[in-house]
Amino acid sequence: MPSPTLTTADDSAPAATPWRPTAWRFVVNAASGRHDREQTRERLEGALAAAGQSGRIDFAPAGELAAVAERAATESAAQGAALVGVGGDGTLNAVADAAWRADAVFGVVPQGTFNYFARSHGIPTEPDEALAALFSAQPQPVQVGRVNGHVFLVNASLGLYPDLLEDREAWKSRLGRSRLVALGAALATLLGEHRRLRLTVEEGGQTRPVRTQTLFVGNNRLQFEQVGLPEGREVESGRIGAVMLRPIGSWRMLGLLLRGALGRLGDADTVESFAFERMVVRPWLPSGGRVKLAYDGEVVRVKPPVVFEVAPRPLMLLLPPR
Repeated sequence: MPSPTLTTADDSAPAATPWRPTAWRFVVNAASGRHDREQTRERLEGALAAAGQSGRIDFAPAGELAAVAERAATESAAQGAALVGVGGDGTLNAVADAAWRADAVFGVVPQGTFNYFARSHGIPTEPDEALAALFSAQPQPVQVGRVNGHVFLVNASLGLYPDLLEDREAWKSRLGRSRLVALGAALATLLGEHRRLRLTVEEGGQTRPVRTQTLFVGNNRLQFEQVGLPEGREVESGRIGAVMLRPIGSWRMLGLLLRGALGRLGDADTVESFAFERMVVRPWLPSGGRVKLAYDGEVVRVKPPVVFEVAPRPLMLLLPPR
């Protein structure tokens, strides 16, 4: 795909021609239910018509999101179309990974609970507002992380955090999606039994053993700033951040949660945080064992080692004018 022409902030340079896609390609996770599917279709078709644009909507059946996104990304890159992910963190992750691999221009219509990726890049979090901004947006390079070769936009983790995500999805399936439900699920997980990880960590030319309840790796400045960790300043500047919690009991864990809510997690003596470009993690597991890994809200089981790194090239993201 020819590289999109980017606008420049240099007033002395001639104005660049805005990039315009040949068409719009939307990828939606159809597993959310028929009512949501029809509502989403009407929203997208209405927005395209109002903007005088043409496009195609791909609804991915359950279990086929990655395959649908990969096919759409390959075709979008070849045709000069914009590839847009519509949905929560998991859907955006799958479409972004496909867009990055195919070198396609990627856009976002967020429909999740927290929408950290959209918020940190100035993309409206209301779907109708995001669509209105999308049609005047321009491609800009943004940093993304990778874990075992798979792109992540916001975070990736081992240990307690993947457990929390699994419990949160179970709660949401019964009680619906809301921040209050997510908070209740988090409290229930934190008060339960916690498995402790034994890891060998290679980073910055050093190797060391680590015992922790969770290893959290973030590519989102907003997440670090909200809990009071300095690594937010280094995210999106060629490095990503890591947080490790020393093994503690449930009640001290709740104290850490409160510190994080107050933006003071960096003051806790049970928290270690640092920034890096590439880190190799080897969990101590039985031969042939797999470790639970979460990235952008999705939980999978992978064979070690687990390699976290800044992606070697940026993702071309459609961003509204600031």
